[in-house]
Amino acid sequence: MLQLPGWLDDRMFALEPRLDEDWRIVLALSYFYAKSAAVVLAATFAMHLMLRAQWIALVGVHSVYPQGIRLDRLRMGPIQRSIETERQGTTEAAIERADNRSSVAFAIGVSVALIIASVCVIFCCMLVLATLSTQTLGLQVKPIWLFFGAFAAFMTPFMVAAGLDQHLHNRFPPDTPGHRLIAGVLRFYTRMGMSRSNNRIIAILGSNGGERRMMATVVGVMLASIIGVCASFLAMRSDSAIGNYSGFPDADPLAVSPAHYDDQRDPARDSVRPYVQSAVIIGPYLKLVVPYQPRRDEAAMRNQCSEQIRKLDGEALAKAQLACLQDMHPVTLDGRTLTDLRYEIASDPRTDRPALLAMIDVRELPRGRHELRVARPPRADRKPDKDHPDPGFDAIPFWR
Repeated sequence: MLQLPGWLDDRMFALEPRLDEDWRIVLALSYFYAKSAAVVLAATFAMHLMLRAQWIALVGVHSVYPQGIRLDRLRMGPIQRSIETERQGTTEAAIERADNRSSVAFAIGVSVALIIASVCVIFCCMLVLATLSTQTLGLQVKPIWLFFGAFAAFMTPFMVAAGLDQHLHNRFPPDTPGHRLIAGVLRFYTRMGMSRSNNRIIAILGSNGGERRMMATVVGVMLASIIGVCASFLAMRSDSAIGNYSGFPDADPLAVSPAHYDDQRDPARDSVRPYVQSAVIIGPYLKLVVPYQPRRDEAAMRNQCSEQIRKLDGEALAKAQLACLQDMHPVTLDGRTLTDLRYEIASDPRTDRPALLAMIDVRELPRGRHELRVARPPRADRKPDKDHPDPGFDAIPFWR
């Protein structure tokens, strides 16, 4: 269980660059819910192990010293001893509390993990169907909004029937059409899996320990786990280092990022960026690889080149798409546009993702620092950020 969250992280970082915006939402929701369930379950096992170990220790100590705490042998004054005597209780009661505490904690953790896992399966399956429907039928609507609409339409009858039954039941006596309608709706949704007895653990704990307190605990644990997973994902994607570095220059166009060099990058975790073979180029050619990003490139191709490639197929379509990507990713070297640069259709060998490949002749370059800039189309799914504007290119410094 402790290895599962890390495995999910690796799958998320490997799959995310392959998907466009619609399918990325499906992947993101699956990842957040699945990792939240895994984190809750792993934390539950660890907490239960600790609490159950405390219970075992109390049982063992009580077996060795059945007389319990002997306050007369402990150093304290008479006032403190009288206070301790009032609060002492019996060891048997402490053992019972420890047993109950570990059992309830384990039950709540497992139930919350199962709830999150069920939500993951149901929500993600519905979102997959919504995405397939919009793409198959050509609907001009975001799958996430279609999903929310379908979910609201499905849940509204149940919410209305439950609300009428709970607050206005006196107006619907037995053997009336209204009573039979409400009963039929509630019976249908109960058979669909929305019965309180389906999660018997939460029903037992809520009915005996207070429903509001139990629901607050369940919702609180779910929110804490999901928010924690989202925060950890953003932290893993961020290039910012933890520490007091506010005085250090922070500007992407000026930074030398390891993600731009094949011998330094981490293909499993680094964001998708153009890269060259190394920061120091020894041979005659600079190998530039520009990975294809569906979220950015596909949307830009639809906006800029849809008319040219709409009626083509086969090799002609591939050539038109390559020409479109060529226009979208021009390259400058030390401020000079490389007009003779030609991309080849290739792939990133370490991630097996499609990419553009260009071999740039650098034999005539003088020794020292040089800078390659690879243009990129703007993100259609993201609004401009005034505080952190997109420079519109990836800067790759290298040395000869």
